[in-house]
Amino acid sequence: MAEPAYVRIAGEYARRIRGGELPPGMQLPSYAEIAQQNGVSDIVVRKALELLQSQGLVRSVRRRGVFVADRPNLVRVSPERQLEAAERSFQNESDQQIQVERETEQIPATNDLAEALGVPVGAEIKHVVTRATEDGRPISISDTYQPLDVIDISGADFLEETISDKLPTPVHAEWLRTTPGDLVKSVHQRFIAADDRIIMISDVSYPRGRYDAFVFRMSLK
Repeated sequence: MAEPAYVRIAGEYARRIRGGELPPGMQLPSYAEIAQQNGVSDIVVRKALELLQSQGLVRSVRRRGVFVADRPNLVRVSPERQLEAAERSFQNESDQQIQVERETEQIPATNDLAEALGVPVGAEIKHVVTRATEDGRPISISDTYQPLDVIDISGADFLEETISDKLPTPVHAEWLRTTPGDLVKSVHQRFIAADDRIIMISDVSYPRGRYDAFVFRMSLK
């Protein structure tokens, strides 16, 4: 799925803010200036700034403009991040070195996966494990499952997420280096087509304290 212009613009400003290039209290350029610099409309700029504000990175002052927040916090926003590759999503959150590794395999659907994806038990499905590190420190691991006829999430109209603090699976615990009994922030995702078919499910684990907040937006179209 192509990255929308407003997500790209917001990501660029997010990196500059978190990297210290744009310090707290600094005023951002005007809508017109940002639009001209990026060759987009004012509407696109407005959506980009709204995304930055929902992430806690900027604040809007009436009749004065938009300013970098005094204490920019790390907020995970969905589904905007679903429109980006994992590399871009995490790099937008950090000025440190991000590395993402993926392993892909075909596996037979278990009873639970078959029921969730609407395929026969034992049918071959695609399983992708994605691991991310920040300067060598593990920050995320996910298991994603999809039928073989599904290429990506471009066919999804809705995203449903369930967020919880829970004990990680042994594989997730080993990657995140949690101590026995420690909870992680877990996100269970279901990507749903217009006909209610579930085309992809994903289970993501983050260190429990990585994000100050989770912001959820529903429609993917």
